[in-house]
This record gives sequence, C-alpha cells and structure tokens, in this order.
Amino acid sequence: MTRRAAFLDRDGVLIEEVHHLHRAEDVRLIPGAAAAVRRLRELGLAVVVVTNQSAVARGLCSEEELAGIHARLRELLRADGADWDDLLYCPHHPTEGVGRYRTACDCRKPSPGMLLEAARRHALDLGRSFLVGDKASDLEAARRVGCAAVLVRTGHGARQPPGTPSDAVVADLPAAAAWIGDRMVAP
Repeated sequence: MTRRAAFLDRDGVLIEEVHHLHRAEDVRLIPGAAAAVRRLRELGLAVVVVTNQSAVARGLCSEEELAGIHARLRELLRADGADWDDLLYCPHHPTEGVGRYRTACDCRKPSPGMLLEAARRHALDLGRSFLVGDKASDLEAARRVGCAAVLVRTGHGARQPPGTPSDAVVADLPAAAAWIGDRMVAP
C-alpha cells in the first residue's frame, strides 16, 4: 500500500525567505508553519521537505553547514509539536558554482528527482500527493510527477504572475494545509 505525501518547499513556504540562506541563526519559521505541518501529518500524509540549495554550489555554505540549518529548522518545528518524515535537498546549480556542484542534475526543481527519490524511499503515491511551493519551478516539479500543485503567496509566491499553473493559490502554508485537508475528506 502506498501513502500520500505533502511535499513542502523550504524557503518561502516553511521559513522566511533569506536570499541564499547560509547561517542557522537566520532560520525563522513563517507564522503558522508548524501548526500546518502538524495538520498535514494528522491527515495521514508523509511530510517531505524538498529544497533547492544552490548556496552550496555557490560556495556560500558547506553541506555540513546546510545540515546545521536543517537541524535548526527541525528544532523549531519540534518545539511546536511538528516534524517531517524526510528532507531532501539539491546542492547543485547548472551554471553557477564550484567543482562538482556546478552541474545540470535530475534533482534540482523543476526536475522531479527529489520527489521520485522520496517516493522510492517511502512508497509514496505521487499521483495522490500534493506539493506546496512558492515558485514556478516547484509547481513544475509537481506537474512532472502528477502531484497537485499549491502556490503560496509567501516568499517568492507574492511575485509569481497571475495564471501561474497550479491547482490552488493560497495565502500561506496554513491555508495550503486547509485546502489539502478539504481535498482529503471530499468524496
């Protein structure tokens, strides 16, 4: 039996957008994010964070420092009774960066590599799952695997043009969790 998931972008969805975040002390949850994650888990969804992190490719932080950022995010979520099932990140960039990180890859959104890997790891049904993001690249990754795509107006979402292809446009992650909840209980 496969499980449904809520895939969440990190920056601008769970945490406040900081251009190329590279310090754990700069991690700030978006208001209501922890409660929304709790709600998604109460719905029986696997919560999987999928995030492009070109700060690694650009040499702004190491993968070890990125792990510290993610540990801080998890600490903030857990302090409010929330958690994720998995977190996947892409440290690459196709045109910017240094060494092995400067590459075109299958994991950087809009490519669906992180979603496919999460599905493999956790036996997830992508066609019955949801992705919440604040950029067109997030929504395109969802489309490529058949997930419902939800655009939030936090982070970069406030600057996405009207008509950006999505299944829903909502104010923030709590509103996305409510929209997903409505879809989960609908016949």
